[in-house]
Amino acid sequence: MYVECFLKRKILTEECLLSSGYDSQLNYFLTFLQVERGLAKNTVDSYRYDLEQYAHFLKNNGFNFLEATQGIIFNFLDYLREQNRSARTRSRKLAAIRSLYRFLLQEGKIKNDPTENITSPRLEKNLPRVLSVQDVDLLLSQPNSGTVLGLRDKAMLELLYASGMRISEMLGLDTEHLNLEMGFVRCLGKGSRERLIPIGKVACRYINEYLSHSRLKLRKKSFVRAVFLNNHGRRLSRQGFWKIMKGYAYRAGIQKEITPHVLRHSFATHLLENGADLRAVQEMLGHADISTTEIYTHLSQGRLREVYEKAHPRS
Repeated sequence: MYVECFLKRKILTEECLLSSGYDSQLNYFLTFLQVERGLAKNTVDSYRYDLEQYAHFLKNNGFNFLEATQGIIFNFLDYLREQNRSARTRSRKLAAIRSLYRFLLQEGKIKNDPTENITSPRLEKNLPRVLSVQDVDLLLSQPNSGTVLGLRDKAMLELLYASGMRISEMLGLDTEHLNLEMGFVRCLGKGSRERLIPIGKVACRYINEYLSHSRLKLRKKSFVRAVFLNNHGRRLSRQGFWKIMKGYAYRAGIQKEITPHVLRHSFATHLLENGADLRAVQEMLGHADISTTEIYTHLSQGRLREVYEKAHPRS
């Protein structure tokens, strides 16, 4: 397996170098992310975007990746600040640069990591937007499950809220990923990490109905593995789902800005408010680090404060 990955990385790297004028170290690193770490294409593209901007800055200042010093990286961060880039953006770009230099150090391309003593910009803790249980009920009641597309939309919204899946994970589902008898869905998340997520009876019911009726009509007699299909019998896109969700939010009269990720945030928050274990929520969300999940405890504590202030006579 190791030899296979090494050969695949070598072939892909050579192809990259032949087909583009990018810095060889950058191509080598991106191929490592794709082949050995198994990162999704969107994630690798994000690394590429950030590191190409850094490479352009280095080139304009007469440096390359291997020659850069801690001072040069500080200059790059200052440049981003002057461009009014947010602390979150600067932190993300620094994380990409740090990953690159750790890789180059591991590969013996450099002797010292120039990012070793650079701390990330302090981020403001922006709590994620969530819907109330009442707003979720209102949103999920909008699709007309008596129609082909309405039943599909009902199944998607119920599944998204029942599982807390990312929209890309839900739309990437194939029929073999569903085990509705046991009430589970098999999900392939970030970094190709697989997890099993339990889903409730309501979601299972509407998914079953969709598979038995709407999907057969949308499939148009062609073989397709995707669970959720568009009018042309192909896998539904993120943009397609986005439009569908915005339409139902507008019909429901919900004033808050709603995105697919808001349902994911709502799923986690509502579970914790009702006593779910933090580790269990971490597993269901597919967070590698529990500190990412802990942000939802702040939301729950905020809800407790709200209840206290309304209910306690001396609040």
